[in-house]
Amino acid sequence: MADSRLGLNELEAVLAVARRASFRQAAIDLDVSTTALSNTIAKLEASLETRLFNRTTRSVSLTEAGALYLEQVGPALQDVRTALEAVRSHNAGPTGTLRINAFASAARATLMPLVLEFLQRYPHVHIDMVTEGRLVDIVAGGFDLGVRSANLVPSDMIVIPLGAPQRYAVVGTPGYFEQHGRPRTPADLLRHACIRIRLPNGAIYPWQFERAGEVTRLDVAGPLTLDEPGVVKAAVQAGVGLGFFMEQDVRAEIEAGQFERVLEGWTPPLERLCLYYPNRRNPSAALKAFTALARVHLAGKGDRVECPA
Repeated sequence: MADSRLGLNELEAVLAVARRASFRQAAIDLDVSTTALSNTIAKLEASLETRLFNRTTRSVSLTEAGALYLEQVGPALQDVRTALEAVRSHNAGPTGTLRINAFASAARATLMPLVLEFLQRYPHVHIDMVTEGRLVDIVAGGFDLGVRSANLVPSDMIVIPLGAPQRYAVVGTPGYFEQHGRPRTPADLLRHACIRIRLPNGAIYPWQFERAGEVTRLDVAGPLTLDEPGVVKAAVQAGVGLGFFMEQDVRAEIEAGQFERVLEGWTPPLERLCLYYPNRRNPSAALKAFTALARVHLAGKGDRVECPA
């Protein structure tokens, strides 16, 4: 007969392995050995009398039963964490850990100034930030907060806009344009060397443009396909070809004259980035403090945006 007396360690272990799809990476997150983590999962599976993970020498993935287990346990575990943090911080102020999921460019340019100010104000809170390109369910993934474009935020979340609207930017070096000329329309890019972008799911990201309601998506061609903006930037700096970035990631290089921008009239403002989180009955003191500071940052920029309380 299965033993239903499970502790937080077992639940945290399942969540970490599912999130990382790797026992080694999950063990690092949990600050335990890979062997200890593997034994914890094995004991839990024996207790439940079902396998939660498919394991091969190259990959780890949830079984159907594991996915169902995580769907039920993830939100419940977050409620337990929240309750514990609320008790701990009742007299001492914000403490504990806040887990945030964001994509890398948002973390660098928009979120980090807020995080750094928060840590100065509340030194007893630890921020655990995970940056990844894929969209995740922050509740099932065990995150307190997420950052993504406004149009991608689930409708049942509380939303706080962050920063100014974003834009795409197509850039190259002055030397590249001197040798190859400047594209005047998106279609001209088909005659240029462009550095293609691979998404986390393996798909190639089409370069997107819009003007006067006309939307264009191009499958560009070129000598390189890369999956990390910093590496793409290095390739552009080397004169390999043109790059497609979020404007904030290359603003410094444009202002310094290292990069020149083209097709600016075809890259209108996009949806704003938003910090979002679930509406919980008893949010932790740390979560309340972080979202309050985020609203202060929003008000400080002179924005007039109504946010749920």
